[in-house]
Amino acid sequence: MTSTVKDAVNSVFEKLNLSSKDEGVPLKEPSNQELKDLRDKYLRADQEQVFSFYDELDTLGKAGLYEQLLTIDPNHINIITKKALSPEGKSAKDEETKLEPLPESATASILDSKPEDIESWYSSGLDLVAEGKVAVVLMAGGQGTRLGSSAPKGCFDIGLPSQKSLFQIQAERIWKIQQLAGKKHGKKNIVVPWYVMTSGPTRNPTQQFFEEHKYFGLGKDDVVIFEQGVLPCISNEGKILLESKLKVAVAPDGNGGIYQALLTSKVRTDMRDRGIQHIHAYCVDNCLVKVADPAFIGFAASKDVDIATKVVRKRSAKESVGLILLKNGKPDVVEYSEIDTATAEAKDPTQPGVLKFRAANIVNHYYSFRFLETIEEWAHNLPHHVARKKIPYVDTEKGETIKPEKANGIKLEQFVFDVFPMLKLDKFACMEVNREDEFSPLKNAKGTGEDDPDSSRKYILAQGKRWMQKAGATVVSESEGDDAGVEVSPLISYGGEGLEFLNHRTIKAPAVIEKED
Repeated sequence: MTSTVKDAVNSVFEKLNLSSKDEGVPLKEPSNQELKDLRDKYLRADQEQVFSFYDELDTLGKAGLYEQLLTIDPNHINIITKKALSPEGKSAKDEETKLEPLPESATASILDSKPEDIESWYSSGLDLVAEGKVAVVLMAGGQGTRLGSSAPKGCFDIGLPSQKSLFQIQAERIWKIQQLAGKKHGKKNIVVPWYVMTSGPTRNPTQQFFEEHKYFGLGKDDVVIFEQGVLPCISNEGKILLESKLKVAVAPDGNGGIYQALLTSKVRTDMRDRGIQHIHAYCVDNCLVKVADPAFIGFAASKDVDIATKVVRKRSAKESVGLILLKNGKPDVVEYSEIDTATAEAKDPTQPGVLKFRAANIVNHYYSFRFLETIEEWAHNLPHHVARKKIPYVDTEKGETIKPEKANGIKLEQFVFDVFPMLKLDKFACMEVNREDEFSPLKNAKGTGEDDPDSSRKYILAQGKRWMQKAGATVVSESEGDDAGVEVSPLISYGGEGLEFLNHRTIKAPAVIEKED
Protein backbone atom coordinates (compact mmCIF):
# COMPACT_ATOMS: atom_id res chain seq x y z
CA MET A 1 0.00 0.00 0.00
CA THR A 2 1.42 3.42 -0.92
CA SER A 3 1.87 5.97 1.84
CA THR A 4 -0.77 8.21 0.25
CA VAL A 5 -3.39 5.45 0.21
CA LYS A 6 -2.40 4.36 3.71
CA ASP A 7 -2.82 7.90 5.00
CA ALA A 8 -6.27 8.08 3.40
CA VAL A 9 -7.30 4.78 4.95
CA ASN A 10 -6.02 5.87 8.35
CA SER A 11 -7.96 9.11 7.98
CA VAL A 12 -11.16 7.14 7.42
CA PHE A 13 -10.51 5.02 10.50
CA GLU A 14 -9.77 8.07 12.63
CA LYS A 15 -13.15 9.53 11.67
CA LEU A 16 -14.71 6.26 12.72
CA ASN A 17 -12.72 6.23 15.95
CA LEU A 18 -11.21 2.91 14.81
CA SER A 19 -7.54 3.91 14.82
CA SER A 20 -5.20 1.86 16.93
CA LYS A 21 -4.52 3.48 20.28
CA ASP A 22 -0.89 2.34 20.06
CA GLU A 23 0.92 4.30 17.39
CA GLY A 24 2.33 2.07 14.70
CA VAL A 25 0.23 -0.96 15.73
CA PRO A 26 -2.26 -1.82 12.97
CA LEU A 27 -5.77 -2.99 13.65
CA LYS A 28 -6.00 -6.77 13.83
CA GLU A 29 -7.70 -8.67 11.02
CA PRO A 30 -10.48 -10.94 12.37
CA SER A 31 -10.03 -14.69 12.53
CA ASN A 32 -11.83 -16.88 10.00
CA GLN A 33 -14.41 -17.86 12.59
CA GLU A 34 -15.02 -14.27 13.70
CA LEU A 35 -15.48 -13.23 10.08
CA LYS A 36 -17.82 -16.14 9.35
CA ASP A 37 -19.98 -15.34 12.38
CA LEU A 38 -20.35 -11.72 11.33
CA ARG A 39 -21.00 -12.58 7.68
CA ASP A 40 -23.71 -15.01 8.75
CA LYS A 41 -25.33 -12.34 10.88
CA TYR A 42 -25.55 -9.95 7.92
CA LEU A 43 -26.61 -12.78 5.58
CA ARG A 44 -29.54 -13.66 7.82
CA ALA A 45 -30.58 -10.01 7.75
CA ASP A 46 -30.29 -9.93 3.93
CA GLN A 47 -27.59 -7.26 4.20
CA GLU A 48 -24.59 -9.29 3.03
CA GLN A 49 -23.79 -6.69 0.31
CA VAL A 50 -21.66 -4.82 2.85
CA PHE A 51 -19.01 -7.53 2.38
CA SER A 52 -18.94 -7.13 -1.43
CA PHE A 53 -15.37 -5.85 -1.51
CA TYR A 54 -14.04 -7.35 1.70
CA ASP A 55 -11.86 -9.97 0.07
CA GLU A 56 -10.00 -7.42 -2.06
CA LEU A 57 -9.11 -5.17 0.89
CA ASP A 58 -5.71 -5.30 2.58
CA THR A 59 -5.31 -6.22 6.24
CA LEU A 60 -5.92 -2.67 7.49
CA GLY A 61 -9.00 -2.28 5.32
CA LYS A 62 -10.46 -5.62 6.39
CA ALA A 63 -9.84 -4.86 10.05
CA GLY A 64 -11.45 -1.43 9.81
CA LEU A 65 -14.56 -2.60 7.98
CA TYR A 66 -14.93 -5.55 10.35
CA GLU A 67 -14.72 -3.26 13.39
CA GLN A 68 -17.33 -0.89 11.95
CA LEU A 69 -19.72 -3.71 11.04
CA LEU A 70 -19.42 -5.10 14.56
CA THR A 71 -20.99 -1.90 15.88
CA ILE A 72 -24.08 -2.32 13.69
CA ASP A 73 -26.94 -4.73 14.35
CA PRO A 74 -28.33 -5.36 10.83
CA ASN A 75 -31.51 -6.97 12.12
CA HIS A 76 -32.24 -3.95 14.30
CA ILE A 77 -31.58 -1.65 11.35
CA ASN A 78 -34.09 -3.63 9.29
CA ILE A 79 -36.69 -3.32 12.01
CA ILE A 80 -36.39 0.42 12.59
CA THR A 81 -36.20 1.08 8.84
CA LYS A 82 -39.41 -0.84 8.25
CA LYS A 83 -41.17 0.99 11.10
CA ALA A 84 -39.98 4.38 9.84
CA LEU A 85 -40.96 3.71 6.23
CA SER A 86 -44.24 1.99 7.04
CA PRO A 87 -45.61 3.42 10.28
CA GLU A 88 -48.64 1.70 11.69
CA GLY A 89 -51.80 2.88 10.01
CA LYS A 90 -53.90 5.45 11.81
CA SER A 91 -56.92 4.14 13.61
CA ALA A 92 -60.17 6.02 13.75
CA LYS A 93 -59.13 7.23 17.19
CA ASP A 94 -55.85 8.64 15.84
CA GLU A 95 -57.65 10.42 13.03
CA GLU A 96 -59.72 12.27 15.62
CA THR A 97 -56.66 13.92 17.12
CA LYS A 98 -57.56 16.32 19.89
CA LEU A 99 -55.25 19.32 20.32
CA GLU A 100 -55.35 21.53 23.39
CA PRO A 101 -53.04 24.13 24.93
CA LEU A 102 -51.15 22.96 28.00
CA PRO A 103 -53.14 23.58 31.19
CA GLU A 104 -52.28 26.62 33.29
CA SER A 105 -50.98 24.31 36.01
CA ALA A 106 -48.14 23.25 33.70
CA THR A 107 -47.21 26.67 32.35
CA ALA A 108 -45.72 30.00 33.27
CA SER A 109 -44.79 33.07 31.28
CA ILE A 110 -41.95 35.49 31.87
CA LEU A 111 -44.07 37.97 29.92
CA ASP A 112 -46.86 38.16 32.50
CA SER A 113 -45.77 36.32 35.66
CA LYS A 114 -45.54 38.23 38.91
CA PRO A 115 -42.07 39.78 39.42
CA GLU A 116 -41.84 38.14 42.83
CA ASP A 117 -42.42 34.69 41.26
CA ILE A 118 -39.68 35.23 38.68
CA GLU A 119 -37.30 36.45 41.36
CA SER A 120 -38.11 33.42 43.51
CA TRP A 121 -37.37 31.02 40.63
CA TYR A 122 -34.14 32.87 39.83
CA SER A 123 -32.97 32.85 43.44
CA SER A 124 -33.71 29.17 44.01
CA GLY A 125 -32.08 28.27 40.69
CA LEU A 126 -28.95 30.19 41.65
CA ASP A 127 -28.92 28.28 44.93
CA LEU A 128 -28.91 24.99 42.99
CA VAL A 129 -26.00 26.25 40.89
CA ALA A 130 -24.09 27.13 44.05
CA GLU A 131 -24.76 23.65 45.43
CA GLY A 132 -23.16 22.08 42.35
CA LYS A 133 -26.39 20.42 41.24
CA VAL A 134 -26.75 22.01 37.79
CA ALA A 135 -25.20 20.87 34.50
CA VAL A 136 -25.56 21.93 30.88
CA VAL A 137 -25.77 19.77 27.75
CA LEU A 138 -25.12 21.48 24.43
CA MET A 139 -26.27 19.90 21.18
CA ALA A 140 -23.53 21.00 18.79
CA GLY A 141 -23.38 18.37 16.06
CA GLY A 142 -24.13 20.67 13.13
CA GLN A 143 -21.69 22.17 10.68
CA GLY A 144 -22.02 25.67 9.26
CA THR A 145 -22.66 24.38 5.74
CA ARG A 146 -25.56 26.75 5.07
CA LEU A 147 -23.42 29.56 6.43
CA GLY A 148 -20.65 28.85 3.93
CA SER A 149 -18.41 27.13 6.46
CA SER A 150 -17.40 23.51 7.01
CA ALA A 151 -16.44 24.24 10.62
CA PRO A 152 -18.73 23.35 13.54
CA LYS A 153 -21.52 25.90 13.79
CA GLY A 154 -20.41 26.82 17.31
CA CYS A 155 -17.14 28.19 15.89
CA PHE A 156 -19.03 30.71 13.77
CA ASP A 157 -18.46 34.45 14.22
CA ILE A 158 -21.83 36.17 13.70
CA GLY A 159 -20.19 39.55 13.14
CA LEU A 160 -20.25 41.07 16.63
CA PRO A 161 -17.84 43.93 17.34
CA SER A 162 -15.93 41.55 19.65
CA GLN A 163 -15.80 38.84 16.94
CA LYS A 164 -16.75 36.22 19.52
CA SER A 165 -17.93 32.83 18.35
CA LEU A 166 -21.15 31.18 19.51
CA PHE A 167 -19.08 28.80 21.65
CA GLN A 168 -17.34 31.71 23.37
CA ILE A 169 -20.56 33.62 24.05
CA GLN A 170 -22.12 30.56 25.66
CA ALA A 171 -19.00 29.62 27.62
CA GLU A 172 -18.83 33.13 29.07
CA ARG A 173 -22.46 32.91 30.17
CA ILE A 174 -21.64 29.73 32.08
CA TRP A 175 -18.62 31.46 33.65
CA LYS A 176 -20.79 34.40 34.68
CA ILE A 177 -23.54 32.28 36.24
CA GLN A 178 -20.87 30.50 38.29
CA GLN A 179 -19.64 33.90 39.49
CA LEU A 180 -23.14 35.11 40.36
CA ALA A 181 -23.87 31.97 42.37
CA GLY A 182 -20.53 32.25 44.13
CA LYS A 183 -21.13 35.88 45.00
CA LYS A 184 -24.56 35.15 46.45
CA HIS A 185 -23.25 32.36 48.67
CA GLY A 186 -19.74 33.61 49.36
CA LYS A 187 -18.25 30.54 47.70
CA LYS A 188 -15.44 30.03 45.22
CA ASN A 189 -14.81 27.39 42.56
CA ILE A 190 -18.46 26.76 41.79
CA VAL A 191 -18.74 24.58 38.70
CA VAL A 192 -21.48 24.11 36.12
CA PRO A 193 -20.15 21.25 33.97
CA TRP A 194 -20.67 21.72 30.25
CA TYR A 195 -21.28 18.58 28.18
CA VAL A 196 -20.84 19.34 24.48
CA MET A 197 -22.40 16.78 22.16
CA THR A 198 -20.80 16.73 18.72
CA SER A 199 -21.18 14.57 15.62
CA GLY A 200 -18.48 12.63 13.76
CA PRO A 201 -17.51 15.54 11.46
CA THR A 202 -17.49 18.11 14.28
CA ARG A 203 -15.86 16.12 17.12
CA ASN A 204 -12.19 16.81 16.42
CA PRO A 205 -12.62 20.42 15.16
CA THR A 206 -14.67 21.24 18.27
CA GLN A 207 -12.05 19.71 20.57
CA GLN A 208 -9.29 21.65 18.83
CA PHE A 209 -11.27 24.91 18.97
CA PHE A 210 -11.77 24.61 22.71
CA GLU A 211 -8.13 23.72 23.28
CA GLU A 212 -6.90 26.64 21.16
CA HIS A 213 -9.06 29.03 23.17
CA LYS A 214 -8.18 27.48 26.53
CA TYR A 215 -11.79 26.46 27.10
CA PHE A 216 -12.76 30.14 27.27
CA GLY A 217 -11.82 30.40 30.93
CA LEU A 218 -13.72 27.31 32.07
CA GLY A 219 -11.98 24.36 33.69
CA LYS A 220 -10.71 21.85 31.13
CA ASP A 221 -12.09 18.96 33.19
CA ASP A 222 -15.47 20.67 33.37
CA VAL A 223 -15.96 20.81 29.59
CA VAL A 224 -16.73 17.29 28.40
CA ILE A 225 -16.87 16.84 24.63
CA PHE A 226 -18.64 13.69 23.48
CA GLU A 227 -20.13 12.33 20.30
CA GLN A 228 -23.65 11.39 19.32
CA GLY A 229 -24.29 8.08 17.63
CA VAL A 230 -24.66 7.29 13.95
CA LEU A 231 -26.93 5.03 11.93
CA PRO A 232 -26.26 3.46 8.53
CA CYS A 233 -27.66 5.20 5.45
CA ILE A 234 -30.25 3.02 3.72
CA SER A 235 -31.08 2.73 0.02
CA ASN A 236 -34.64 3.12 -1.22
CA GLU A 237 -34.66 -0.67 -1.43
CA GLY A 238 -33.80 -1.04 2.25
CA LYS A 239 -30.14 -1.95 1.80
CA ILE A 240 -27.28 -0.60 3.93
CA LEU A 241 -25.15 1.62 1.67
CA LEU A 242 -21.37 1.62 1.41
CA GLU A 243 -19.66 5.00 1.29
CA SER A 244 -16.49 3.34 0.03
CA LYS A 245 -15.31 -0.21 -0.37
CA LEU A 246 -14.09 -0.19 3.21
CA LYS A 247 -16.71 1.91 4.96
CA VAL A 248 -20.45 1.87 5.53
CA ALA A 249 -22.19 5.17 4.82
CA VAL A 250 -23.47 6.58 8.10
CA ALA A 251 -25.19 9.73 9.36
CA PRO A 252 -25.79 11.23 12.84
CA ASP A 253 -28.86 9.80 14.55
CA GLY A 254 -30.59 13.16 15.13
CA ASN A 255 -30.84 15.29 18.25
CA GLY A 256 -32.93 12.52 19.79
CA GLY A 257 -29.73 10.49 19.83
CA ILE A 258 -28.73 12.54 22.85
CA TYR A 259 -30.29 10.04 25.22
CA GLN A 260 -28.30 7.03 24.03
CA ALA A 261 -25.17 9.17 23.72
CA LEU A 262 -25.40 10.14 27.39
CA LEU A 263 -25.05 6.44 28.18
CA THR A 264 -22.42 5.31 25.68
CA SER A 265 -20.20 8.32 26.40
CA LYS A 266 -20.43 7.82 30.18
CA VAL A 267 -21.68 11.40 30.51
CA ARG A 268 -24.54 10.27 32.72
CA THR A 269 -22.06 8.49 34.96
CA ASP A 270 -20.02 11.68 35.21
CA MET A 271 -23.14 13.62 36.14
CA ARG A 272 -23.96 11.09 38.83
CA ASP A 273 -20.45 11.26 40.25
CA ARG A 274 -20.71 15.06 40.44
CA GLY A 275 -24.08 14.98 42.20
CA ILE A 276 -25.96 16.67 39.35
CA GLN A 277 -29.74 16.82 39.73
CA HIS A 278 -30.83 19.41 37.16
CA ILE A 279 -29.80 19.62 33.50
CA HIS A 280 -30.30 22.36 30.93
CA ALA A 281 -30.08 21.21 27.27
CA TYR A 282 -30.15 23.45 24.21
CA CYS A 283 -28.94 23.89 20.61
CA VAL A 284 -25.76 25.74 19.70
CA ASP A 285 -27.28 27.99 17.03
CA ASN A 286 -29.22 30.25 19.41
CA CYS A 287 -27.01 33.27 20.17
CA LEU A 288 -29.40 34.55 22.87
CA VAL A 289 -29.68 31.34 24.87
CA LYS A 290 -29.52 31.88 28.63
CA VAL A 291 -27.26 28.97 29.46
CA ALA A 292 -28.05 27.34 32.82
CA ASP A 293 -30.77 29.96 33.31
CA PRO A 294 -31.44 30.06 37.08
CA ALA A 295 -35.05 31.20 36.58
CA PHE A 296 -35.76 28.24 34.30
CA ILE A 297 -33.97 25.77 36.58
CA GLY A 298 -35.76 27.17 39.62
CA PHE A 299 -39.15 27.08 37.88
CA ALA A 300 -38.74 23.43 36.83
CA ALA A 301 -37.39 22.38 40.23
CA SER A 302 -40.24 24.13 42.05
CA LYS A 303 -42.75 22.09 40.05
CA ASP A 304 -40.77 18.89 40.59
CA VAL A 305 -41.08 17.97 36.89
CA ASP A 306 -38.91 15.62 34.85
CA ILE A 307 -38.94 17.72 31.69
CA ALA A 308 -39.62 21.41 31.18
CA THR A 309 -39.28 23.36 28.00
CA LYS A 310 -38.96 26.99 27.01
CA VAL A 311 -41.15 28.39 24.27
CA VAL A 312 -41.58 31.75 22.57
CA ARG A 313 -44.86 33.24 21.42
CA LYS A 314 -45.65 32.40 17.81
CA ARG A 315 -45.33 35.52 15.65
CA SER A 316 -48.39 34.79 13.53
CA ALA A 317 -50.74 31.97 12.63
CA LYS A 318 -48.68 31.28 9.50
CA GLU A 319 -45.26 31.06 11.14
CA SER A 320 -43.91 27.58 10.31
CA VAL A 321 -42.81 26.41 13.75
CA GLY A 322 -43.57 23.34 15.82
CA LEU A 323 -45.90 23.92 18.76
CA ILE A 324 -45.77 22.46 22.25
CA LEU A 325 -49.26 21.46 23.35
CA LEU A 326 -51.44 18.58 24.47
CA LYS A 327 -52.11 15.96 21.81
CA ASN A 328 -54.78 13.52 22.93
CA GLY A 329 -54.09 14.52 26.51
CA LYS A 330 -50.30 14.10 26.37
CA PRO A 331 -47.56 16.74 26.07
CA ASP A 332 -46.16 16.74 22.55
CA VAL A 333 -44.69 18.79 19.72
CA VAL A 334 -46.94 19.15 16.69
CA GLU A 335 -45.41 20.42 13.46
CA TYR A 336 -46.91 23.37 11.59
CA SER A 337 -47.83 21.13 8.65
CA GLU A 338 -49.99 18.96 10.92
CA ILE A 339 -52.24 21.83 12.02
CA ASP A 340 -55.17 23.02 9.90
CA THR A 341 -55.77 26.70 9.21
CA ALA A 342 -58.71 27.04 11.58
CA THR A 343 -56.72 25.61 14.47
CA ALA A 344 -53.67 27.73 13.67
CA GLU A 345 -55.76 30.92 13.57
CA ALA A 346 -57.86 30.16 16.68
CA LYS A 347 -57.72 32.87 19.34
CA ASP A 348 -57.31 32.46 23.09
CA PRO A 349 -60.72 33.19 24.63
CA THR A 350 -59.04 34.55 27.78
CA GLN A 351 -56.67 36.92 25.89
CA PRO A 352 -58.24 38.80 22.98
CA GLY A 353 -55.95 39.02 19.95
CA VAL A 354 -53.60 36.30 21.20
CA LEU A 355 -53.36 32.93 19.44
CA LYS A 356 -54.75 29.96 21.31
CA PHE A 357 -51.90 27.73 20.07
CA ARG A 358 -48.83 29.93 20.35
CA ALA A 359 -46.14 27.99 22.26
CA ALA A 360 -43.38 27.73 19.63
CA ASN A 361 -40.78 25.05 20.29
CA ILE A 362 -37.18 26.39 20.45
CA VAL A 363 -35.42 23.15 21.56
CA ASN A 364 -34.51 24.53 24.97
CA HIS A 365 -35.18 21.96 27.67
CA TYR A 366 -34.76 21.05 31.33
CA TYR A 367 -34.33 17.46 32.57
CA SER A 368 -34.29 16.09 36.07
CA PHE A 369 -31.39 13.71 36.57
CA ARG A 370 -33.75 11.12 38.03
CA PHE A 371 -35.47 11.02 34.63
CA LEU A 372 -32.18 10.50 32.79
CA GLU A 373 -31.55 7.60 35.15
CA THR A 374 -34.46 5.82 33.43
CA ILE A 375 -33.21 6.13 29.83
CA GLU A 376 -32.84 2.37 29.46
CA GLU A 377 -36.55 1.93 30.20
CA TRP A 378 -37.86 4.04 27.31
CA ALA A 379 -35.16 4.96 24.79
CA HIS A 380 -35.85 1.88 22.67
CA ASN A 381 -39.44 3.07 22.21
CA LEU A 382 -38.50 6.37 20.58
CA PRO A 383 -39.53 6.39 16.90
CA HIS A 384 -37.18 6.95 13.98
CA HIS A 385 -38.00 9.51 11.30
CA VAL A 386 -37.10 9.39 7.63
CA ALA A 387 -35.09 12.03 5.82
CA ARG A 388 -34.83 11.33 2.09
CA LYS A 389 -31.43 12.40 0.81
CA LYS A 390 -28.98 12.21 -2.08
CA ILE A 391 -26.40 9.82 -0.63
CA PRO A 392 -23.12 9.08 -2.45
CA TYR A 393 -22.46 5.35 -2.45
CA VAL A 394 -20.48 2.52 -4.04
CA ASP A 395 -22.31 0.36 -6.53
CA THR A 396 -21.74 -3.12 -5.09
CA GLU A 397 -21.90 -4.74 -8.54
CA LYS A 398 -19.62 -2.41 -10.47
CA GLY A 399 -17.46 -1.04 -7.65
CA GLU A 400 -18.02 2.52 -8.86
CA THR A 401 -18.75 5.50 -6.64
CA ILE A 402 -22.08 7.05 -7.55
CA LYS A 403 -23.10 10.62 -6.79
CA PRO A 404 -26.87 10.62 -7.32
CA GLU A 405 -28.74 13.58 -8.76
CA LYS A 406 -31.91 12.81 -6.83
CA ALA A 407 -32.77 11.24 -3.49
CA ASN A 408 -31.63 7.62 -3.58
CA GLY A 409 -31.91 6.70 0.06
CA ILE A 410 -32.83 7.65 3.57
CA LYS A 411 -31.17 8.76 6.74
CA LEU A 412 -32.84 7.73 9.98
CA GLU A 413 -33.01 10.15 12.87
CA GLN A 414 -34.70 10.63 16.21
CA PHE A 415 -36.06 13.85 17.68
CA VAL A 416 -35.29 14.99 21.19
CA PHE A 417 -38.95 15.80 21.88
CA ASP A 418 -40.27 12.34 20.98
CA VAL A 419 -39.97 11.47 24.66
CA PHE A 420 -42.50 14.13 25.74
CA PRO A 421 -45.65 11.99 25.28
CA MET A 422 -44.16 9.32 27.53
CA LEU A 423 -44.46 11.64 30.52
CA LYS A 424 -47.39 12.08 32.84
CA LEU A 425 -48.71 15.61 32.56
CA ASP A 426 -47.78 16.47 36.13
CA LYS A 427 -44.12 15.78 35.25
CA PHE A 428 -44.03 18.21 32.31
CA ALA A 429 -43.96 22.00 32.35
CA CYS A 430 -43.52 24.86 29.92
CA MET A 431 -42.14 28.37 30.37
CA GLU A 432 -42.89 31.11 27.84
CA VAL A 433 -40.03 33.59 27.40
CA ASN A 434 -39.51 36.78 25.44
CA ARG A 435 -38.29 36.01 21.92
CA GLU A 436 -36.26 39.24 21.74
CA ASP A 437 -34.36 38.24 24.87
CA GLU A 438 -33.91 34.51 24.38
CA PHE A 439 -34.29 33.25 20.82
CA SER A 440 -32.47 34.11 17.63
CA PRO A 441 -31.47 30.95 15.74
CA LEU A 442 -28.69 30.90 13.17
CA LYS A 443 -29.98 28.84 10.25
CA ASN A 444 -29.28 30.68 7.01
CA ALA A 445 -26.46 32.34 5.09
CA LYS A 446 -25.67 36.02 5.50
CA GLY A 447 -28.04 38.27 3.58
CA THR A 448 -31.01 35.89 3.78
CA GLY A 449 -32.89 38.38 5.92
CA GLU A 450 -34.10 36.00 8.59
CA ASP A 451 -32.37 33.66 11.05
CA ASP A 452 -28.98 34.59 9.58
CA PRO A 453 -25.76 36.13 11.01
CA ASP A 454 -27.15 39.63 10.51
CA SER A 455 -30.31 38.94 12.50
CA SER A 456 -28.33 37.20 15.27
CA ARG A 457 -25.99 40.17 15.52
CA LYS A 458 -28.90 42.62 15.49
CA TYR A 459 -30.69 40.82 18.33
CA ILE A 460 -27.62 40.81 20.58
CA LEU A 461 -26.84 44.48 19.94
CA ALA A 462 -30.47 45.48 20.48
CA GLN A 463 -30.58 43.55 23.72
CA GLY A 464 -27.43 45.28 24.94
CA LYS A 465 -28.90 48.65 24.11
CA ARG A 466 -32.03 47.89 26.14
CA TRP A 467 -29.86 46.85 29.08
CA MET A 468 -27.82 50.06 28.82
CA GLN A 469 -30.89 52.24 28.79
CA LYS A 470 -32.48 50.39 31.72
CA ALA A 471 -29.25 50.95 33.67
CA GLY A 472 -29.55 54.70 33.06
CA ALA A 473 -27.11 55.07 30.16
CA THR A 474 -27.74 56.99 26.96
CA VAL A 475 -26.94 55.20 23.72
CA VAL A 476 -26.27 57.36 20.69
CA SER A 477 -25.48 56.36 17.13
CA GLU A 478 -24.91 58.04 13.79
CA SER A 479 -27.21 55.48 12.19
CA GLU A 480 -30.47 53.84 13.13
CA GLY A 481 -29.63 50.54 11.47
CA ASP A 482 -28.34 47.28 12.89
CA ASP A 483 -25.20 49.01 14.26
CA ALA A 484 -27.21 51.24 16.60
CA GLY A 485 -26.82 48.82 19.49
CA VAL A 486 -24.31 47.70 22.11
CA GLU A 487 -22.65 44.35 22.74
CA VAL A 488 -22.50 43.60 26.45
CA SER A 489 -20.02 40.88 27.30
CA PRO A 490 -21.47 37.98 29.32
CA LEU A 491 -18.42 38.44 31.56
CA ILE A 492 -19.99 41.73 32.66
CA SER A 493 -23.68 40.83 32.71
CA TYR A 494 -25.61 37.58 32.34
CA GLY A 495 -29.08 39.05 31.93
CA GLY A 496 -28.83 42.81 32.33
CA GLU A 497 -27.78 42.84 35.98
CA GLY A 498 -24.72 44.61 37.36
CA LEU A 499 -24.68 47.53 34.93
CA GLU A 500 -25.28 50.31 37.46
CA PHE A 501 -21.80 51.70 36.77
CA LEU A 502 -23.12 52.88 33.38
CA ASN A 503 -25.74 55.17 34.94
CA HIS A 504 -25.63 58.69 33.42
CA ARG A 505 -22.99 57.63 30.88
CA THR A 506 -23.29 58.14 27.15
CA ILE A 507 -22.32 55.20 24.95
CA LYS A 508 -21.66 55.66 21.25
CA ALA A 509 -22.86 52.67 19.25
CA PRO A 510 -21.75 50.29 17.99
CA ALA A 511 -19.77 49.49 21.13
CA VAL A 512 -18.57 46.62 23.27
CA ILE A 513 -18.83 46.69 27.06
CA GLU A 514 -16.20 44.21 28.28
CA LYS A 515 -15.24 45.69 31.66
CA GLU A 516 -16.18 48.33 34.19
CA ASP A 517 -14.28 51.44 33.15
